[in-house]
Amino acid sequence: MKMKAAVLIGAMILAGCTTGIDYSSPGLDPIPGSIIYHGQPKTKLAKSPPGSTFPHDFIDQYGQQVEETYMILPDRTLKIVHRVVRPIRFGMD
Repeated sequence: MKMKAAVLIGAMILAGCTTGIDYSSPGLDPIPGSIIYHGQPKTKLAKSPPGSTFPHDFIDQYGQQVEETYMILPDRTLKIVHRVVRPIRFGMD
């Protein structure tokens, strides 16, 4: 009985693991200030492996702080995989 439980738990753990990165989702649409707003950059990120991510922070046209995370795809293009928009606060609330 304990062996069946151990096998079942092991199978559930393995089922939760993924062996690859999902590149199929389209990502978020770029907004003004995004690295890829006017298309993909001219230079390719040749040293970073596909699937790696990096952040980019900027202030949008509405004065909000935007934090984006980009993923490098196998063809060396970029995809926005995460975005957080926060209002900038100047005073103590």
